[in-house]
Amino acid sequence: MNIVSAKYIISSPGYKDCPPPDKPEYAFIGRSNVGKSSLINMLTNKKLLAKISATPGKTQLINHFEIISSDKKKWFMADLPGYGYATVSQKARNNWGNMIESYIRKRENLVCLFLLIDSRHEPQAIDLEFINQLGEWEVPFVLVFTKSDKNKTGATVRNVEAFLGALSQNWEEPPPYFITSATKSTGRTLLLDYIAGLNKSFSIL
Repeated sequence: MNIVSAKYIISSPGYKDCPPPDKPEYAFIGRSNVGKSSLINMLTNKKLLAKISATPGKTQLINHFEIISSDKKKWFMADLPGYGYATVSQKARNNWGNMIESYIRKRENLVCLFLLIDSRHEPQAIDLEFINQLGEWEVPFVLVFTKSDKNKTGATVRNVEAFLGALSQNWEEPPPYFITSATKSTGRTLLLDYIAGLNKSFSIL
């Protein structure tokens, strides 16, 4: 599957303000500055679709994009605010946390959450805690290890294996995962084909 059209729709302060839930939706989330916008731009092959900033915490709203793929399916991508460090107040971080939780748990057409992990680092407690929370909420998700092009040979594999090992302390089986590079388009085909498979089973309740 390829994407033939991708356009920005709306930025919403909460799940109730999001577009009508009439299409399958895939949301992207991760620690601040993990590369969500870069990944979305890589998948859609549009460099300026999602705004990229070097400042952590730049994404403060739920940004929706309408996608048309080569199989003639229409669906949504949602770029969510990052969690963790950001140069904003504690109150703002709490508000974002509440907004993210409400969206993840109540957005009825959310098919899958793509949780981005920076492949340059060893397992981070904040990522593992967030994954355990998703398990408690029973939210379907997959892992996307980003920035693999910035690692030395073998470092990505070691860090991914270390992360999955840390995850095994609380999970019997790891979720599906992908290794990506927005710069080199690594993982693009695999991710889009995964979404295409999920689109086939989507139905509006």
